Amino acid sequence: MLKKIATGALAVAATTALALSLPTAASATSPDYDDYSHSWGAVYAKHGLAKAHGKVSVNWDHDGESNEVHVWGKLYDRDNRTYHEGGKCAFVKFEASDFDHDWSPVYYKKYCGFPGYKPFHFQEHDVYAVRAKVCQIGVHSNYPKKCGPWHYIYTAESE
Repeated sequence: MLKKIATGALAVAATTALALSLPTAASATSPDYDDYSHSWGAVYAKHGLAKAHGKVSVNWDHDGESNEVHVWGKLYDRDNRTYHEGGKCAFVKFEASDFDHDWSPVYYKKYCGFPGYKPFHFQEHDVYAVRAKVCQIGVHSNYPKKCGPWHYIYTAESE
C-alpha cells in the first residue's frame, strides 16, 4: 500500500512540474506570440466551382527583422459534375515574396470530393507578402485550369 501512495505522489509531483514548465493558453495568445492575425478569403476559381478561405498569422522576432508566417485554410470542391461529365477537383496555390519582393511558389493543395473540403496548413520564414490563387484541376492532371485571380492574403504593410 505504501508503494502505491509513494508512486501516486511522484506522479502528481511530476505532472505539476511539467504543467508549470509549459506555456499556458494565455501566454500562447499574448501579443508577443501572435503579432498579426487575420482571416482571408473566400478566394474562388473561375465560375466559383472551387474556393478556399482561412486564417493567416505572423510572428516577428524580437528585433523585427525576421518573421514566421502560418497559413491555415480549407479548400472546397464545389463542382458537382462527375469526372465523366467534365467535373474537376479544387486546387489552391500560394506564392510568397521575400523582403526583396521576389516571388516563389511555397505551397499547393489539391482536393477531389464534392461537396466536401480539405483542411491545410503551412508556414514560411522571412516573408513580405503571401498571395493565393484557386483553380480547378483534372483528377489525374498536374495542370490547373479555370483559375481565379491572385488574392493577397498578407503583406507586411497590412500590419
